[in-house]
Amino acid sequence: MKSASLKEIKTELKIIHPVRLQEICLLVARYRKENKELLSYLLFESEDEQAYIRDVKLELDQLFKEVKNSNSYIARKTVRKILAFANKQIKYSRQKQTEVEILIYFCKKLRKSGILLPANSVLGNLYRRQVLRIKKSLFTLHEDLQFDYSEELRIL
Repeated sequence: MKSASLKEIKTELKIIHPVRLQEICLLVARYRKENKELLSYLLFESEDEQAYIRDVKLELDQLFKEVKNSNSYIARKTVRKILAFANKQIKYSRQKQTEVEILIYFCKKLRKSGILLPANSVLGNLYRRQVLRIKKSLFTLHEDLQFDYSEELRIL
């Protein structure tokens, strides 16, 4: 079966009955957890972005508590899992300011986790890539926000 283009889907959504649209959304939410999470964000959390960022930071705190420094392999795997979670939350939001805030917080937590980044080249490279990603996203923000976040980035 060939899938329709986004343009075709958009035109069909404009003419579809609201009850049918609700049924389609619920059906899409049933198939994948990620779809359900995205719908939850759009319906409940997209209105208050700062509260959403706070919730993501609390979840990152919980995930970083699970990092075990004793085994380098497990630490790398756990940090990658945490970064995947952060990236998924950033993808839902699609706002550069949210991306910068979450990534800065991720980098701060990684530095405070007790993992020796210079000794662990994989995590050191991961950390550097995130800092570069923050710098790249900073240029798309307003000048005042750029200044505020660049101060935090210098600390990293």
